[in-house]
Amino acid sequence: MTILNIETSGKICSVALTMDGALEMQLDDCEGMQHANKVAPFAERCMSELTRKGIRPDAVAVSMGPGSYTGLRIGMSLAKGLAFSLDVPLIGVDTLKILAVKAMFRSMDWTGNEILVPMVDARRMEVFTAAYDFALNAVVEPQAMIIDADSFRDLLDAGHQLYFMGDGAEKTKQVISHPNAHWIDGLLPQAKDMLALSEKAFRENDFIDIAYSTPNYLKQYHTTKPKNQLK
Repeated sequence: MTILNIETSGKICSVALTMDGALEMQLDDCEGMQHANKVAPFAERCMSELTRKGIRPDAVAVSMGPGSYTGLRIGMSLAKGLAFSLDVPLIGVDTLKILAVKAMFRSMDWTGNEILVPMVDARRMEVFTAAYDFALNAVVEPQAMIIDADSFRDLLDAGHQLYFMGDGAEKTKQVISHPNAHWIDGLLPQAKDMLALSEKAFRENDFIDIAYSTPNYLKQYHTTKPKNQLK
């Protein structure tokens, strides 16, 4: 199977072409929130490579969030347009699970009993987070959480080894102090990390609606009005 993967939930804008369990092409921009300018050209370059090889994609996959509201909307809009124009199914991949899977493939001598806690920064002391075992079962369901000294206390006190990761995990170092708490630094979601999840979804025919699917923001998006409005 050939899948075009799109990840725009965070600071890295990335597109990856995967084929039968292998990474064929990846394009990343790490210079900041340039998703609106970068993601479509990245996708076009991947599609050009497929055309050159005489191959059509079997599906388009997109990171569903949580994450940057603007980034998620950009990625979802492009993914929908591509899936519709190519007449292929659309796959939605949870961003927190992308981080968890990326951690799994880190060489850390895992026992398989650890609990992975991906975190996406939501400003101040809030994060979007969940906790997964190595079968990706949710030990803690995805949610928006205000981090304090008691966050994940029950799991930590029960003897579970928790590994925190993602751009929201840094703030937990300020408040969580426990011998069973560990951190994996520098872990951010990228399109290449979607490979295992998007291929699994394709095999299971786990697709999302091209017309009506929306990103998983995990909390309501609020806009604010400027104090001095033009009249």
